[in-house]
Amino acid sequence: MKNLYIKSIAQRLGLQNWQIENCISLFEDGNTIPFISRYRKEQTGGMDDEQVAQCRHYMDIFSDMEKRKAGILQTIEKAGALNEELKKKIESCTDATELEDLYLPYRPKRRTRATVAKELGLEGLADSLWNLKALNPEKSARAYLSEKVEDTETALAGARDIVAERLSEQAPIRESLRKNFRRARLEVELSRGAQDKEEIEKYRSYIGFKRALDKIPAHNLLAILRASNEGLFSLKLVPFPETEELVYREFSKIQGRPQSGELAKQLRLASEDSYERLLSPSISNEVLKEAKARADAESIRVFSENLRQLLLEAPVGEKVCLAIDPGFRNGCKCAVLDSHGNLLHDEIIFPHPPQSEKIKALCALEDMLDKYGIQAIAIGNGTASRETVDFLKRLSLPKDCKIWTVSEDGASIYSASEVARKEMPDQDVTVRGAVSIGRRLMDPLAELVKIDPKSLGIGQYQHDVDQKLLKESLDNTVEACVNSVGVNLNTASPYLLAYVAGIGEALAYKIVDYRKEHGAFKSREELLKVPKLGAKAYQQCAGFLRLRGAENPLDGSAVHPESYPIVDRMAADLGVKSRELVGNQQLCSQIVASRYVTEDKGLPTINDILKELAKPGLDPRSEASGFSFEDSIRDISDLKVGMELPGIVSNITNFGAFVDIGLHENGLIHISQMRGRQVKLHEKIKVCVLETDLQRKRIALKLI
Repeated sequence: MKNLYIKSIAQRLGLQNWQIENCISLFEDGNTIPFISRYRKEQTGGMDDEQVAQCRHYMDIFSDMEKRKAGILQTIEKAGALNEELKKKIESCTDATELEDLYLPYRPKRRTRATVAKELGLEGLADSLWNLKALNPEKSARAYLSEKVEDTETALAGARDIVAERLSEQAPIRESLRKNFRRARLEVELSRGAQDKEEIEKYRSYIGFKRALDKIPAHNLLAILRASNEGLFSLKLVPFPETEELVYREFSKIQGRPQSGELAKQLRLASEDSYERLLSPSISNEVLKEAKARADAESIRVFSENLRQLLLEAPVGEKVCLAIDPGFRNGCKCAVLDSHGNLLHDEIIFPHPPQSEKIKALCALEDMLDKYGIQAIAIGNGTASRETVDFLKRLSLPKDCKIWTVSEDGASIYSASEVARKEMPDQDVTVRGAVSIGRRLMDPLAELVKIDPKSLGIGQYQHDVDQKLLKESLDNTVEACVNSVGVNLNTASPYLLAYVAGIGEALAYKIVDYRKEHGAFKSREELLKVPKLGAKAYQQCAGFLRLRGAENPLDGSAVHPESYPIVDRMAADLGVKSRELVGNQQLCSQIVASRYVTEDKGLPTINDILKELAKPGLDPRSEASGFSFEDSIRDISDLKVGMELPGIVSNITNFGAFVDIGLHENGLIHISQMRGRQVKLHEKIKVCVLETDLQRKRIALKLI
């Protein structure tokens, strides 16, 4: 990649040029984001997952820009307008807007007023106005009269059209206007007929909205733009009053000041026309797109962070689990899962109205508890969740068996998906939904990777933002989470394996097929026997795959196979075998990291190896903890101002956090009531009721 792009990426990310250059080189050699950030710290200067992903993002942007430049240069050259100065400007450009500004005067155009004027032979008159030579415009115009141009006013009007178009194509003028329009006031008005539409209700608070564009929060802007796209609002950017004068002032900087009042008058008329007819609409659209892109980026950032927190939620672990998808009329769907998440038994019980088969349901539950040795109970947090939890409290649970409430978001999407049909072809959607709830409790990461993140109820205006950028960000987030935790090679599903660095969907299925045919993997090296899994894929994935109980205990750690010789040297220097180092903090503490630094492996890698040897395969996720809602609160009408309640953060936006307090309606902690704290998704918190709106079913909370 060219140096100008490397410098631009480094500047955008606040890093050194050499870091970006090395990172790009690693990408060009076929390395993945997780592998680079985890195992190539010396080359990148310790760039983390996000920085490496951003580098990849800008690599793609500049690669596309280079192709765009080639097309632009070819077009301008064909038109015979390319000179060395223009070519140099285009080739040295790193800003997409600036590039398009440079191209604008040469872009093939549809028929315009300026085109018509040129066809009438008025370009020479426009040139004399532009070059400040027509000190007496009226007199100059007489030379351009013809059958089609009958008077001087017609001639001057046509010349002004040409000048107006030229003004609209001047990069300095466009950039000056952008600066002003970026601080312009956005005014929102109802579109004709919108008042009577049902959809207007959810946007009513934005009617008559007026605020500086650069001061509008992302969620507000996305809501306004959505309403505009639905035909409910008309939008207008109102810049500072002096903005219109900018066109004439910038022209004077470029060409100089007119030396006659009549010439100045013609140029002012052309400037005003250019602003009103050409520049203002164009720049308004550009600046609104810029603002939306920023709002998209902020919304995507929030979504990705929520997803990261959700995927890294504490797992209960490998326990025999009773999963219940609660319901009233259709009953509670029960699924018993073994410690690996395989379905052992399913049935439906009806403990709630209208059937109210309480005794029968209790007997069925007790039978499942005894027969299968249930160690954990997962209950979906949807309809009848609180009632089901209360009902289960009547049971005498086995020692250490706890009841957990699990988010159902996306479970119905999963249960009807192709993934669920492949996993459980003989089960209906209700059983699949219950199984998914249980697996989420055991290992949220392994289960949630099967579901489109947009179905998990944690986004903000997710359907309105740039879908390509959203997918890129969410994919990077899932990949980062999966590889930071590590994956059990002998139990992972193909859907989880697909997110391991260097593997992908096709290889994931080949790994699972090999496992089915040959039994459990005995070493990481055995991966090389999997069809189509070559040395490069092995290099990328090996360090993120775990083998419990392998002959070489390093295969169960995050130490990469390429570093095994270093561990052997460490062990030999201590007079022990390598396996004795694994998990032995006392021995590891005796190792001096600097002794093992080589040309390829610096201190960052050696320190990572020592940290991993001391606690091999340590799961970065926290331990799961129990939770229960306030028993006395069953309906929004039970809430009183000032009540303090336990709650679980269900979604985070950039205007606050939604909190589940055990009711059908979630409460909202506005950002002004967060007390400066940052909460995490599914964090267990304490809140105070500020206000309730029974009619609109809204609950305002503050963080305690």
